[in-house]
Amino acid sequence: MLDLRWLREHGEEAGRCLARRGGEFDLKPLLELDQAWRSLLQKVEILKAARNAVSQDIGRAKGKRDEEVEKKRERMRKVGEEIKSLDEEIARHETQIESKLLELPNIPHETVPQGSSSEENREARLWGTPRSFSFQPKSHIEVGESLGILDFERAAKISGARFAVSWGLGARLEMALIQWMLDLHTQRGYTEVFVPFLVSRQSLVGTGQLPKFEEDLFKIQDPEFFLVPTAEVPVTNLHRDEILNSADLPKKYVAYTACFRREAGSYGQEVRGLIRQHQFNKVELVQFVEPERSYEALESLTQDAEHVLQQLGLPYRVMTLCSGDLGFASAKTYDIEVWIPSQGRYREISSCSNFEDFQARRINVRYRSKSGGKSIWVHTLNGSGLAIGRTVVAILENYQEADGSVTIPEVLRPYMRGISRIERKTNG
Repeated sequence: MLDLRWLREHGEEAGRCLARRGGEFDLKPLLELDQAWRSLLQKVEILKAARNAVSQDIGRAKGKRDEEVEKKRERMRKVGEEIKSLDEEIARHETQIESKLLELPNIPHETVPQGSSSEENREARLWGTPRSFSFQPKSHIEVGESLGILDFERAAKISGARFAVSWGLGARLEMALIQWMLDLHTQRGYTEVFVPFLVSRQSLVGTGQLPKFEEDLFKIQDPEFFLVPTAEVPVTNLHRDEILNSADLPKKYVAYTACFRREAGSYGQEVRGLIRQHQFNKVELVQFVEPERSYEALESLTQDAEHVLQQLGLPYRVMTLCSGDLGFASAKTYDIEVWIPSQGRYREISSCSNFEDFQARRINVRYRSKSGGKSIWVHTLNGSGLAIGRTVVAILENYQEADGSVTIPEVLRPYMRGISRIERKTNG
């Protein structure tokens, strides 16, 4: 959520900053509501001050029943009714103001390149060299089905399109990746946390998925819950309505969850593969940091996600998202894209973002410095570390062999019970 005072005092600048995202953001209705709200507050304060003063006069005249005292009492009853009516109107204005604030996206950081779409994202760096195959590389769908470790037909029978069943070593590979990534990140200073897969509406409002993106979520009625679209939601809300100590910052968490997304729209062949599914596994990184360190933290968090791909030996590139491609709550985002041989291009496998104090304002989480004083909004960050299904895609395609087998990256072998290769004959 943006700072209402800043919007009030820097309306034109705010309009220009929001316009960098593309589209139209009319702040006039919000600022008019704010002005009316402040006028109502001022009027109520004057009435309450007058009531207090007259109440003191009446108190001093306690026991008296003269005409002047009775007139004052009657006048104060009417003032009380007027105050009650104004308080109700103030509450309505506050609800409308909050609703409009929740619809506004974050302000892009000054270092975010200007652009209107993903075509204008900028490459920050490349790592690794795509493998040269002596044969035509197959897609992960062909590789997985030929090895008997991926089954899309049975998944469709159970649940419909955009689901997969992993068999044997395919299932082992998913679980190995999850546990290995958790271990890797805890070794780099993150605290592992296991959180609910169902969250409240309030939690999703807090991280910015609601109210704007409700159609992308799976909702459960009575009571009202949503399946998590990402571990970012429950983990970020861990400290909702708290004041943290600066000595405890940064707080760095890593969590595994299954993730659930409607993925509305048509995506061609991706409806069947692992790239875009309704349910998938992910290891997520979340940080709470002091404002002056949040962009240093964004670089560090992105490197933590990159480290996973480096350990797996998978070529990738890091892209700085342009202003028009930023997520709703993000001030700056790096996308990490892994090389997919069958497609001859890089595909997103992680998105690392700094939200500054945008989420903190929505979930009401602050920190207090060692010297005390007024509490300050923390900055929150998160990134995929990594999306498991897309990592499986990258391994199956980059490590496939001419005979149809797949070599297991060395770092994963201890988590695969020493298995170094997936072959058709090893699966029952």
